[in-house]
Amino acid sequence: MRVLTFCLAAIVGLIGAGVAISYSLAPAEAAAEFANPLIDYDGFAQEAEVVRTIREPRRVSEAEFIEMAKDPQTIVLDCRSRAMYKLLHVKGAVNLTFPDITEEALAKVIPTKETRVLIYCNNNFQNAPIAFAPKSKLASLNIHTFIVLHNYGYTNVYELKPLLDRETTKIAFEGTEVDALK
Repeated sequence: MRVLTFCLAAIVGLIGAGVAISYSLAPAEAAAEFANPLIDYDGFAQEAEVVRTIREPRRVSEAEFIEMAKDPQTIVLDCRSRAMYKLLHVKGAVNLTFPDITEEALAKVIPTKETRVLIYCNNNFQNAPIAFAPKSKLASLNIHTFIVLHNYGYTNVYELKPLLDRETTKIAFEGTEVDALK
């Protein structure tokens, strides 16, 4: 029993010492201790500011999107989940889910960094509540996708601007939801 009590006291003491040491670190030391060279929030925020001026003139109307998508050299990129893509997506779009974006994955679906890329997201279509469930406007996938593509060096990105009704848009769709209506 004494051995067990001693072991428990030692464990509690070690935990207490660890907590005390971690609280005694100065903020700069604590930040350095937990630094990750693969994560750069300030760099992301700076990139978002750069993209702000580039993005706005590259937001296109429904008619412009349809016309651009007709070009066989243009890639229509859908970064939603694979399940939502399978359910319903813009006809001819390729799917690369946002979490799967890497330099290598992008190179597999977009031939060059100068290739024209059209993007859209959940917040572009209403009246398709499952396949295009609306997101918070601050969490809109278009914003993040545009920034990330720019960060990877893709210079010819265009974004569908309007909120369109799934039932009345002239944009063609495909997927299991469309197949079920045939």
